[in-house]
Amino acid sequence: MVLEAAKNIVSAAAVYLPDDVKNALQKALEKEENPLARKQFEAILENVRLAAELKKPICQDTGMVYFYAKVGEHFPILSKLPEILVKATRQATVEVPLRPNAVDPIRNKNSGDNTGRYMPWIDWEIVEGDRLELWVVLKGGGSEYPSTLAMISPALGLKAVKKVVVDAVYNAGPKPCPPVIVSVGLAGGSDIAMKLAKRSLLRPIGERHPDPEVAALEEELLGLINKLGIGVHGFGGLTTALDVKVEYGYRHPASFAVAVAFNCWATRRSGVIVERDGSTQYLTHKFLNKEVGIHG
Repeated sequence: MVLEAAKNIVSAAAVYLPDDVKNALQKALEKEENPLARKQFEAILENVRLAAELKKPICQDTGMVYFYAKVGEHFPILSKLPEILVKATRQATVEVPLRPNAVDPIRNKNSGDNTGRYMPWIDWEIVEGDRLELWVVLKGGGSEYPSTLAMISPALGLKAVKKVVVDAVYNAGPKPCPPVIVSVGLAGGSDIAMKLAKRSLLRPIGERHPDPEVAALEEELLGLINKLGIGVHGFGGLTTALDVKVEYGYRHPASFAVAVAFNCWATRRSGVIVERDGSTQYLTHKFLNKEVGIHG
């Protein structure tokens, strides 16, 4: 059952945009005043509609496969989960189909099935209990390219954080296919900051951080970014970012890492809970709770 559930969320993420993202794009269209930007939003929403109707990937770049697994310590097949997720990726690659995007950087050779050394990537979190909460993000190359990591002086604080984030979006311009979701990780270590930033891409659009000060920072950054006027696909307009997410971890007194991760408008994520007995509850693409199979 885990294999089928994992394959289903990869497939659903590739084909069906989550409702929170569709709604955000529709709202951006409704408030947009720039005629050229409006045309771009209309084309995006038509693309989303056709992908669902035809059961074809939303974008030709079906991305790299990132799994986020929150696993109960008593989940019965914990040790076999990596093998299962690799197999699910291979099956989804054939059935959807997904474009093969896993390339050996040493030999410059494509594996042909979206798997290879550390691919799919699996981010683990072991928790109490006996269930698996599994998420997948399909991360396109265009939105990955402008990723930014900066080590700032701790003395400069949040003022420098805001500059790093806004500069990153400005320098990215149209490359990550805006309107984007911008995710910010703050920590003492560079690796921790980027991990926190990418994990935050799982949060729905409009959901604010539970810490009110962090939530206020998210809102402020969203306003600053949308004042840049880059707009949809770089054609200008009111919406450069659909949302901003911020996550943080405590840092060392002498180090302050700021990571900025982007996701394009095609924010392809999907989640499922698998119980110990094999029963499933799909979290984003809830039609899967009633239907079997999503391929054409």
